[in-house]
Amino acid sequence: MTTGKTRKVLLLPGDGIGPEVMKPVAGLLAEMAARKLLSLEVREALIGGAAYDKTGHPLPPETVSLARESDAVLLAAVGGPRYDTLPYEHRPERALLGIREKLGAFANLRPARLFPQLANASTLKPEVIAGLDLLVVRELTGGIYFGAPRGIVTENGIRVGINTERYSEPEIERIARVAFTVARNRRRKVTSVDKANVLESSVLWREVVTRVGRDFPEVSLDHMYVDNAAMQLVRNPGQFDVIVTGNIFGDILSDEASQLTGSIGMLASASVGGRTGLYEPIHGSAPDIAGKDIANPSAMFLSLAMLLDHSLGEAGLARTLEQSVETVLGEGIRTRDIAEPGSRVVGCREMGEKISRVFWDLLEKGSAAK
Repeated sequence: MTTGKTRKVLLLPGDGIGPEVMKPVAGLLAEMAARKLLSLEVREALIGGAAYDKTGHPLPPETVSLARESDAVLLAAVGGPRYDTLPYEHRPERALLGIREKLGAFANLRPARLFPQLANASTLKPEVIAGLDLLVVRELTGGIYFGAPRGIVTENGIRVGINTERYSEPEIERIARVAFTVARNRRRKVTSVDKANVLESSVLWREVVTRVGRDFPEVSLDHMYVDNAAMQLVRNPGQFDVIVTGNIFGDILSDEASQLTGSIGMLASASVGGRTGLYEPIHGSAPDIAGKDIANPSAMFLSLAMLLDHSLGEAGLARTLEQSVETVLGEGIRTRDIAEPGSRVVGCREMGEKISRVFWDLLEKGSAAK
């Protein structure tokens, strides 16, 4: 039964396969409200290319306003090749950067966990990835993606592209505290990734992270240059628990970590730090398969699980939803991207329906057990 105040959740289906993978998750949220499992007000808005097509801007003010009024935002995907020729400020990807900034979501949490049922999907040897469970904590609103000066200028008749890697001490401190805090509830190890042998911004990064680490004596800390970290992720990923790093390094390493699990279609993420959390799968809009009912909605469900846990305080429901995905995989049901010999391949719609049915079955069994 519902308890407490009504929580507001904003859905942003976006582009490409976004609406397809969002549909079954939206259906599950609606059923949660209808069965009075949670008191929810679920709304929907435009973002990315879909928003540009209707409003001329990838992140309309109405979307920002609704997001700020919400307890959590669930985003599917943005982008597509037909928008690549737009001016930089109108491209769908600017909406993603923009909404993170507007919500004050400075910390991106990207878990890379290997579902045992998908061990064969990874390109690495089973013994290398056995038990893989790491978390990349990426700084989201600073660094080279936001630093000034930036742009394309002409110097002595030659065009020059400029981007600036910039981090302040408070920006580094707050992301470090997020990493150490989440590590306390995991295996209590933080690896800070930088390029302190070359970049002054990384020298400061390493200094501040080390200082913050002294406030968490129960958590071990080591430092690693980004090039070595990239190699170590494919050589011995089991050595990592929590990786904390800046925006551009985190962008690259989190995608590398995702591929260790065998499919980018299985991984969720959370962008937190402000009052409203932003949750999204990391697979992108995949316009080449949009509308074909072959996308994998699992990461969208797992993003909802992170939302339930981090923003709504419903850890039990989050674990049940994660267990639902794992149960379906255990039954040999797969979408095309994770199919293997002997599995039953289904479409996006059927996969979503199956995960939802298992979720309610698990809840009912749990209630009966009590």
